[in-house]
Amino acid sequence: MDSCPGKREHSGLPKKLARILLLILGISLLLNPFQAEAENQSAISETRYKEIQEIIRERVDKYKVFPGLVVGIINEQGTEVIGYGRLSAQDNRQPDGNTVFEIGSITKVFTAILLADLIERGELELDDPISKFLPESVKVPAYEGKQITLFHLATHSSGLPRMPDNFDPADPENPYADYTVKQLYEVLSRYELARKIGARVDYSNYGVGLLGHILTLHTGKDYESLVLERICNPFQMNNTRINLSPEMRENLAPGHNRYGEPVKNWDILALEGAGALRSTVNDLLRFVSANLGITQSGLSPAIERTHIPRKDMGKEDSEIGLCWIVSKKYGRKIVWHNGGTGGYHSTIAFDKKKGEGVVVLTNSNYDTDDIGFHILETEYPLHEPELPRTEIKTEGEVLKRYVGKYEVTPGVVFDVTLTDEGNLMVQLTGQSAYQVFPESETRFYYKIVDAQIEFGLDEKGQVTHLVLYQAGNEIPAVKEGADYKPEALDTAVEIDPAILGRYAGKYELAPGAIITVTVEEGKLMVQLTGQPKLEVYPESETKFFYTVVKAQITFQVDTAGTVKGLTLHQGGRDLPAKKIE
Repeated sequence: MDSCPGKREHSGLPKKLARILLLILGISLLLNPFQAEAENQSAISETRYKEIQEIIRERVDKYKVFPGLVVGIINEQGTEVIGYGRLSAQDNRQPDGNTVFEIGSITKVFTAILLADLIERGELELDDPISKFLPESVKVPAYEGKQITLFHLATHSSGLPRMPDNFDPADPENPYADYTVKQLYEVLSRYELARKIGARVDYSNYGVGLLGHILTLHTGKDYESLVLERICNPFQMNNTRINLSPEMRENLAPGHNRYGEPVKNWDILALEGAGALRSTVNDLLRFVSANLGITQSGLSPAIERTHIPRKDMGKEDSEIGLCWIVSKKYGRKIVWHNGGTGGYHSTIAFDKKKGEGVVVLTNSNYDTDDIGFHILETEYPLHEPELPRTEIKTEGEVLKRYVGKYEVTPGVVFDVTLTDEGNLMVQLTGQSAYQVFPESETRFYYKIVDAQIEFGLDEKGQVTHLVLYQAGNEIPAVKEGADYKPEALDTAVEIDPAILGRYAGKYELAPGAIITVTVEEGKLMVQLTGQPKLEVYPESETKFFYTVVKAQITFQVDTAGTVKGLTLHQGGRDLPAKKIE
C-alpha cells in the first residue's frame, strides 16, 4: 500500500522472528517494539520520539486503556508514525500507519470541506437557507422569520438538537444503523426552535448529519462518492472510506470498550456526514498535509475557508470555523477535531503557524485528545487515566437479592433483573436494559458508560436501595417495599405553598433544552427536555435542591416579585435559564 512521502514507519518485528534473528547474528539486544522499518526523513528528533514512545507505552501497558494506539506527526521535515500494542486479544499484529480505525466525528470536517468546495465552485452560498435543498414536504423550523442556513449547520449554531429526539436504536451497540432519512425529516418538520438562530454554538450531530445529507441532495451523489471524488482521490487517501474494501477489512482494528472488550462497529446511514468514515494514520497525515498547506491542490482554497473562525464557542479560548474547532491557548492557535464511536477514539490537530500536525487513532473508546494536544504543545497536560475496574466472581444467591424495582421518583424506576445466564441487568425507565458487573458484593459497574451502582443494605442484610454514581452525581432509588428514606429529604424547609405557583413556566437553558416547572399536588416539579420529571425541595423561598442528583435551582425574582429566570447549579457550574413562558 502507498505510504506518505518521506514517512518512516515504526512497527516492530514479530517477537519469535526477532529472537531467531538475534540468535543468528549473535547479538545480545532487547526487542524494540517501535523499531523503524525504513530510514526515511523523520519529522521529530530522537529525544522527542522516545518521549512519545513512553506516553504510548504507558497508556497501553500500564493503564491498559488502549489495546493499540497509533500516532502520526507531520511537518515540513517529514512524517513519523509510531504504533504500539496489538489489534486485539486474538490478533497480536501491532497497529501501524495502514491500520484502519473508525474516526467518528472527524468525518464532520470532511463534510465542511465538501461544502466549502461547492461554494468555491459557485454552486452554493453559505447563506443559502436549507429549505432550498429539501423536499417541499419537509417543514424547516424558523425563528422570528429567520431561516436556518448552511452556515448555521456548519457552525453548530442552528439551534437544532445535539441528537434527534426520535433516536431509539434497536441495537444500542450499533445505534445509528436503523436511523433513517424519514426519521431525520420527521424531527425537522415538527421541531420548535427555542431561541434565535445563530445566537450560540451548541454541538449538533443531527445538524451536521443533515448538512451532509443536503450536499448529497444537491449533487445527486451519495456521501461516500462525494468524499472520494472531492477529497480522497486527489490526495491519494486510498484507505478512507465508509464501506471497507477487502484490504481495509483485513487491516481493520476491532473496536473495544474501555475494559478491553470487543464491541460492534457502527454503521451510520442517514447521518453519515456526522461520523461514518473509517481511515488510517497514513491517510490522515495526507489530509493534515493538505490542511497545513504542505500539499497544495485545487482544493486548497476550500480547505482554507473551513479554518476561518466564524463564531465564539462560549469559551474564551475556543472558536469554531466550518466544523473545525480553533483553540487559542499557551500562545498557540491549534485547529482540531476529534471523534468517538463505540470502540474507537480519534484526534486530529495542527498548528498552521508552526507547520506541524498530529493524528492519534486507537481502537478503544477512551479519550486520546490530551495526547494529541500534548504532542503539539507540551504545556497542554497529559491526563492520568483511571485504571479499568476489575470484575469479581459473585454467587448467584447474592445477585438474586438485588432483583426488584427501585423508585427514583414517581414514574422513574430502576428495574433490576437476573438473566438465566446469571447476568445482572439494570433498566431505567425509558432506556434499554444494560448489564452491570460486580467489583464487590454490593458495588457494580457499567461497561457501556462510565457509571456505577451500589446497593444499600440495612442492619439485617436486607436490600433497601441503590445509588447510581455518574458524572459526579449520586442518584438514590428506594427498593419497592423497603422502609428507607434518602437522608437529603430531611434538609427541606417549610415555605408557603402559594409561593410555588409563581415559579411555574418554561425556562430556556440552551437551544432545544427547556426546563419546565410545574406545581403538582403541592410539589414543585422540574423537567429538562428529554429527561424525567423530578421533584425539587425548598431550602429557602428561592432556592431548591434535588435529592436524586447533586444539583440545586435558584429562581431570580425582581423587587416586584416577578420571576425572571433560574440558575441550575450542578457539577461546579452555574447555568442560567431565562423564563420564556
